[in-house]
Formats: sequence, structure tokens, C-alpha cells
Amino acid sequence: MNAHKVEAVLSEDGTLILRGLPFHAGDAVEVIILEAKTPQPQEAPPSQLKTNLYPMRGKLLRYDEPTEPVALSDWEVLQ
Repeated sequence: MNAHKVEAVLSEDGTLILRGLPFHAGDAVEVIILEAKTPQPQEAPPSQLKTNLYPMRGKLLRYDEPTEPVALSDWEVLQ
């Protein structure tokens, strides 16, 4: 059995909408509703989150001997 936890807030008319569930259309699911101690703000589904196009931006990079050859022992012609 796969379990997936989602926190959501009921609308004023008592309607609950669940988005971004990791199941396929036609899958049988069991729904259990529990009251949360503190409501959490609803997060956008992963498909709607902005993707970081530059994950290394702002990260510290250091090159040790950047002009030296790499893996000289792997070259057969040098042996």
C-alpha cells in the first residue's frame, strides 16, 4: 500500500480539493480525514513549482590546479 500525506484547508462550503496526488486516473484510493492541529498554507503541486534553472548560482566553487591534466594514468599512449 502506498501512502501519501496532503494537508489542505476546507473552503467555506465544506468542499475539499486535492491536487497533485501521485496516483493515476482509475486507481482505487482510501481517504481518511483527520483534523490538523495547525492548518498549513496550501503548497502548489510540483508541476506548478518554479524550477531552479541555475542550481549552482551563488554556490562556492573552487578549482584546485585548473590547468593541470586530469587522469594522466588513464591514457594508454602515455604508458
